[in-house]
Amino acid sequence: MGFWPAEFLSKSLIARQISSRCSSVAPTTISTGPALQSLFGQSAVAPASNHRPRWPLKQTKHMPFDEFDATDRKIMNEIQANFPLVAEPYKELANRVGIDESDLLDRLAILRSKNVVRQIGAIFDTRKLSYQSMLVAMRFPEDRLDKAARFLNRHPGISHNYERDGYFNLWFTIALPPDRSLEDEIKRLGQLTGAESTRLLPTIRFFKIGVNFDMVNGKSAANDAYVPDQSVAPPVVTPDIVDYIRVMQEDLEPVSRPFDSMAEQLGMSVEQLFEKAAELTRRKIMRRYSAVLHHRRAGFSSNAMIVWKVPEDRAQQVGDIMAQHPAVTHCYQRPTYDDWPYSHFTMVHGTTEDECEQFGREIAEATGMDERQLVYSRREYKKTRVRYFVEDEFVVEELQPIG
Repeated sequence: MGFWPAEFLSKSLIARQISSRCSSVAPTTISTGPALQSLFGQSAVAPASNHRPRWPLKQTKHMPFDEFDATDRKIMNEIQANFPLVAEPYKELANRVGIDESDLLDRLAILRSKNVVRQIGAIFDTRKLSYQSMLVAMRFPEDRLDKAARFLNRHPGISHNYERDGYFNLWFTIALPPDRSLEDEIKRLGQLTGAESTRLLPTIRFFKIGVNFDMVNGKSAANDAYVPDQSVAPPVVTPDIVDYIRVMQEDLEPVSRPFDSMAEQLGMSVEQLFEKAAELTRRKIMRRYSAVLHHRRAGFSSNAMIVWKVPEDRAQQVGDIMAQHPAVTHCYQRPTYDDWPYSHFTMVHGTTEDECEQFGREIAEATGMDERQLVYSRREYKKTRVRYFVEDEFVVEELQPIG
């Protein structure tokens, strides 16, 4: 495959590559027995084979916890994993950690001011909304990288945007609704920013997404993984669901009854707001309601995308095993190219680069895969949740190339 956009990779080529690799294979969530649960936690993702690796039960602690006392850390654990959908959520959280509501709101305000807590809101499944999404790798000259990254940050469909090691030095994820051409949008963004080359990296197989940091024990704890059911057609997204998503995806206000104003916007009661959340969760349109933490500012200062060369005949088995590791927050299979032979992507977060290297060695030992590369994040330009149904805020056709 040639460089793109200079030699643009056509939609048909992508479709053929994905089709050839996805035939009759779909990721599954497998029930785990007591023995495996004791190793990985109650919601571990089990491999499809009998190969059950034993990851180390302890990870290196090297957290800069000086600015986080025990209560702060308990709060961060609660809002990541189990944010209460009740009329007075902050009071409920305060009761859980043993403080009063005003103290909890003060602590959250400090954590937000330090950008440790980025946002609290609903997380939706991009695929269930019929959105198209893709990881994109671009190459920029060093003197254009910063300007290009900041230009791309303006796009509401771009949720993650990082400078990383290597030839492809800017990596971002983008999502668009079904009536927009994802490939055309990326091509135009490449032209506007002056990208020297681009690689399109759509998901072929989805093994895991399960971001969770155990702030009490100082380790990544991505055991409660989410794996979508890709065998079922996406549901019909009606106008009332669109309205609901537009409201619920916004950041939660720091007031005693923050859901009152949301319910009012939607013309429903708070009880109906929660009933709708439960319904959309059952239908797997809404994944959960929770906080997003800034992993670096929370102490996980090293972020590595470990990419692997995996034979196609072992793609499913190896992906399932990789997904079990508690430090792996994301695990996917993506297309390969002549200049990018890595098919499997595992995202890990550690307190040091040495810890990320150790995670790579553990995964290699468990899978028997030796050919890998750790691609480190060097600068975060953007990390947020995708904002759905707001595409009119950014019309790429109306923009001018950056200078």
